[in-house]
This record gives sequence, structure tokens and C-alpha cells, in this order.
Amino acid sequence: MANKKIKINRAPVMTLWAAVVAERLGYDEETALTLGKAVAGLNAQSKGKKLGIYEEKSEDEKKDDKKKEKEADLKFVELLGRGIPAVETANGLRAAEKGKPIHAESVQTYLEQKFKEDLDDTRKAMEKLAKAFPPKQLEKKAYDLYEKFRPEIPEGKKGWGAKGELDLEYIRSLAE
Repeated sequence: MANKKIKINRAPVMTLWAAVVAERLGYDEETALTLGKAVAGLNAQSKGKKLGIYEEKSEDEKKDDKKKEKEADLKFVELLGRGIPAVETANGLRAAEKGKPIHAESVQTYLEQKFKEDLDDTRKAMEKLAKAFPPKQLEKKAYDLYEKFRPEIPEGKKGWGAKGELDLEYIRSLAE
């Protein structure tokens, strides 16, 4: 296998890695996809606020969000150091945004659009890395591993939305 490097933004990399980790921790593929999307979204919100790209919510908006969460009967799933809000649906557990379940199909489509023909190779490299650790150990190390292999981008606002190189061979080497 040639050493493949992919030009890509960090958000889909985080989404896919979190989904792969969630599957390794025992969640089914569709649940894992929604959890991956939620982790990436929460990380983007945190970073966006820190960079001044997103404004803090008003007190009324925060109260409205809390009300929606209460009505949704949320559970929280711990993944990559984040508490992910989730709801039980007819199709099983799904991560939730503003109390509404995330749809696995839309996450899969997003990943296909971002990774294009490299999605399978990237997923396989990440699965190899995830399987290199027992689930309990992976749970603790998953975010640190992501920080090691994620694409390098410029610091601060210049890096927002920027693409960097994702080195699949490096991901595979972390599994050794």
C-alpha cells in the first residue's frame, strides 16, 4: 500500500475517528456515526468560541436549549472526553443536537463527500489503530491519538476550515 496523504479539513477526520472509536467501544455503526458527528460538532463549537468566530449564546437561548434537552429525555454518552447528548429512537440510540436525533445517513453522506474515494482506506487505517488497543484503554487514549495524526493546519483563525494532510501510513504506524 502506497503511503497515501489526503488533503482534508479536520472536522470530517474527527467525525470518522470518533465513529470508529464508538464502534470499537460497542456501539452499532449507525449510532457510532451520529456520535462521531456530535463530537466533531461540539469540538468545532468550542474552538469557534475560543477564536471568536461564534458568539456566546444569550441567557434566553441557553434556557431554550435546556428546555429542548429536558423535553427530549436525553442520555449522555462519553466519547473522546466529551459528554454527548443522545436520544433513544425507533432505530436505536442516536446522538442529538438541540434535542433532535442526528441521522446516520446524513453523516455517512457527509463523510463520503469529504473523503471521496479515500473513505474506505481511511476507515481501515483508523479501524486498525482502534483495534490495537483494548476498548477501555482506547477510551482513555482516543483523543490523544487523534491529536497525533490529525491534519496540521495554521494556528488561530487562519486554520479555521483549512485543509491539511492526513497521512494514512502514519495512522497505521501508530497501531504497531
